[in-house]
Amino acid sequence: MGDPVADAEAIFRAGLARVDPLAMMGRVLSLTGDTLRVTTETECHEYDLSRYRHIYVLGAGKASARMALGLERLLGGRITGGLVAVKEGYRETLSRIRLLEAAHPVPDARSAAAADAVLGLAATAGRDDLVIVLVSGGASAILAAPLTCPGQPLTLADKQQTTRVLLACGATIQDINCVRKKLSAVKGGRLAAAIAPAACLGLLLSDVVGDDLDVIGSGPTVPDPTTGADALAVLARYGVAETIAPQALAVLEGVAAGRLPDTPKPGDPVFADTRTVLVGTNFQALLAARDKAAALGYATVVLTSHLTGEAREMAHLFLGMARDIAEYGVPLPRPACVIAGGETTVTIRGTGKGGRNQEMALAFLAGLGRDPKNAEEAVFLAASTDGSDGPTDATGAFASLAILRQAAALGLAVDDYLANNDAYHYFAAVGRLLKTGPTNTNVCDIKVLLVP
Repeated sequence: MGDPVADAEAIFRAGLARVDPLAMMGRVLSLTGDTLRVTTETECHEYDLSRYRHIYVLGAGKASARMALGLERLLGGRITGGLVAVKEGYRETLSRIRLLEAAHPVPDARSAAAADAVLGLAATAGRDDLVIVLVSGGASAILAAPLTCPGQPLTLADKQQTTRVLLACGATIQDINCVRKKLSAVKGGRLAAAIAPAACLGLLLSDVVGDDLDVIGSGPTVPDPTTGADALAVLARYGVAETIAPQALAVLEGVAAGRLPDTPKPGDPVFADTRTVLVGTNFQALLAARDKAAALGYATVVLTSHLTGEAREMAHLFLGMARDIAEYGVPLPRPACVIAGGETTVTIRGTGKGGRNQEMALAFLAGLGRDPKNAEEAVFLAASTDGSDGPTDATGAFASLAILRQAAALGLAVDDYLANNDAYHYFAAVGRLLKTGPTNTNVCDIKVLLVP
């Protein structure tokens, strides 16, 4: 063991390395002659590439460029062409696959153009072709073509405003994507419909707690089990039906009433030659982080990969565990490391800047400030695997009593910053933001609690 702050970062980075898309593609895909094998812990599939006239590659998400790079290295000249869309800055140098950049988490005009381009290329694929679709976190915003509704026009501005409302109200990603799918020309299996009758192989990197295939990137190649009524129920649950774009609400009501088309459902023939495979998860990252912590000398446990709920409330869980470890030696003896993954939410009430991980670290500090007993030596790191926590350039933030005292010496009142959702500026002032830059991967978040 060394400096606990440095140890926490090393443990996080070990998890990050495990889910590098380039390495993952090398582990999951192999090529022997004309046979492409897709092998995971739970399934194995083979494709005879000599059967296909063309092989196209489509994709979207923060990790899709690096996934595409791995595919290019494997298949090379067998790839006829393709297109992947990424969050701005998440680039790789590709030779056979075109790369576009777009906005995240709120789509922009580039998002709509990227979706149109992907749908256009999908439509060129014929019955004797194979289309490989690479999907990772961020795809929902990066591909954002409004659904074409005769007599019920829906614009990009409508989708942007609706997205902002859903992001600010504390909705889960499952609920947000339920609504998004109904308003999209590409999500909820509609990309698979555009690709049919060509064969479709979807390779997914999960940024969703529970790894639900229809939620990752809003499931462009997966049947959508949700209905228009489900989407309206989401709006009612969060009390935002009156605040989303009126035209978006009208479309959702039209889908629920059967006046407008819903997304393709399980059993739809458009999925007859479509297979979707999960190639990377948050849990894999947590296991690698656990191994690193153990190598550093910590007694270690992976608490969960399903951490959800309000970020500031989950912070109390970690603070409570730090106290129990220090006082009782449970669930681990010291020096201890507790690792968890998942994706929390933030209900925005202030006007500050931050993300869910920075908010959690700040809430940890706020609780520590009220009662530091038995947590004086604890160090907590909350960070996102994609390198961008919320609309910031920070991956996450560190929390400890030393950091709290450093901030107090600068006159920073932790409760005031928390009330204003302004974690970014608090941690920036004391130099305790973690910044990795774009990681070109995305499997939710990693939390590391150390009690040395």
